[in-house]
Amino acid sequence: MTLKDQTIGFIGLGAMGKGMAANCVKKGFSLVVSDLRPEPVADLVALGATAASSLTDLAQQCSVIITVLPTGKEVREVIMGPDGLFAHAAPNTLVMDLSTIDPETTDALHESARAGGFRAIDAPIGRLALHAERGESLFMIGGERSDFEEIEPLLQAMGTTIHYCGPGGSGTRTKLVNNYLAIISCQLNAEALALANRFGLDLATTLEVIHGTTATNGQLKVNWPNKVLAGDTDPGFTIDLAHKDLTLILGAANASRVPLPVAAAAREAFSTARARGYGGQDFSAMADVLCDLAQIERART
Repeated sequence: MTLKDQTIGFIGLGAMGKGMAANCVKKGFSLVVSDLRPEPVADLVALGATAASSLTDLAQQCSVIITVLPTGKEVREVIMGPDGLFAHAAPNTLVMDLSTIDPETTDALHESARAGGFRAIDAPIGRLALHAERGESLFMIGGERSDFEEIEPLLQAMGTTIHYCGPGGSGTRTKLVNNYLAIISCQLNAEALALANRFGLDLATTLEVIHGTTATNGQLKVNWPNKVLAGDTDPGFTIDLAHKDLTLILGAANASRVPLPVAAAAREAFSTARARGYGGQDFSAMADVLCDLAQIERART
């Protein structure tokens, strides 16, 4: 029996989850969906999905369940809690968690799955909400290879780039390493552009120089020209979420006894941005934060 012959559960229809769930429905998968907000559920039902009446209802209907949740707390409650998925799902149900959470919770998910006769995959998402809407997400997979191979058609419906990273927990840990570099790049770029503006340099010329040396990076070259440098700070990935991820990264690093002084400094910079009301803006808006703090013109192309 293929995945398209099975009923797939999808829990969490936020900025990332809604677009990915929509792509699954459009590509022929039978989805039962759940979210705390009725609006995205109604949107998915309009596309052809079915609304779950409760977590219990969803768990009892579905042999494969995808979760996209805000933090490890929700993952523990929704999947492993006393009235969660594992309390009601049939044996051998496969739960694939796409959330960006702490490694300890991911490890607990895999342990709980094994103890209860279930299967689990951690598959955190790379890229942004716009990529999720277009079916162009990137996934980092941790779990048994046989489970990954079984679930791969669903991942292909939601994304274009899929990396099997290793046993359970490898996906979550890979995501933290990736996001560490992505978020730190934003802070470095923000400081550099604020300094360039203070010096009175021509921004286009400065960027041309940077992109011709090893100083360049994907955030500055690929993402920022379409976001903050164009005056667009509508969130694809918010400063609040970047701060959350830096907190996860530092916690995981501390648990593993790896010092990350740059991450600690960057988190305080993001804390300052949040305290000044920028938290809901795209994380590229750290450039605006630095320029505003220095009371200089914002960097724009």
